[in-house]
Amino acid sequence: MTDTTTNNGLTINIVNIIWSFDISTDKVLILLVKNSIGSNIGKWGLPTTMLRDNENAEEASLRLINEKIGIKLPNFYTEQLATFSNVNRTATNREIALSYMTYLPYMPELTAGYGAQEVAWFRVDYDKDCFLLKYHDLIFKTLSDEISDKDFYDHLEKYSNDKYLSSDHALILRKAFQRVTNRLNYLPTILLILGDDFTLKEAREVYSTFWKQPYQTIDNSNFRKTHTHLFVEIGTEHGKSGRPAKLYKLRETLDPK
Repeated sequence: MTDTTTNNGLTINIVNIIWSFDISTDKVLILLVKNSIGSNIGKWGLPTTMLRDNENAEEASLRLINEKIGIKLPNFYTEQLATFSNVNRTATNREIALSYMTYLPYMPELTAGYGAQEVAWFRVDYDKDCFLLKYHDLIFKTLSDEISDKDFYDHLEKYSNDKYLSSDHALILRKAFQRVTNRLNYLPTILLILGDDFTLKEAREVYSTFWKQPYQTIDNSNFRKTHTHLFVEIGTEHGKSGRPAKLYKLRETLDPK
């Protein structure tokens, strides 16, 4: 069982974007790790591992979650995002990254595993031309929409500062946010972070993050008209004061689990 490095020095890495949701703050979350090994030691970035010669990429994605943060996931949803193969990704050996997105329907406690000094849930916020990841006094930016992939890789050293994550992870995250945002009106798998069921208010809170607006500005009646064809009503919420809210889940034809 060895890590995969080809004869010409090419390394294949798995990079995982792990989404979750904090019900106490109604915030979308992304998991980041502070690296303890490799060229990015001491820098925050997305969980990453080398593909081994006895596993496929999806298996490596699962192993990565277990090794880096100590979580074994019997039930989860993961999907491939994109392949990043620019020759300027790293300054040393040639590396290709296969990126995956995983949706966690709960916010588990974290334990730093192999290769990680620290792991933390960063809450997602937004600015005009990018998204922000915040944890205590740390703030990282995704790559601005105004910067092309080519310009980013051609001037990678310019983006190697405390505002950005390690390697090209700011660009990978931009791609992840674009994927989620572009599919909100027909394949909102991001709602899997809410668990087996959710209210329309909770769905609006998730949507508002990617639409970059307060959830209160998303009219509930209009949202019901335009988006409930994507959901199935399964009951009502119990145990809370006031009028019970209806509960929904993603239609099975939309949920690829």
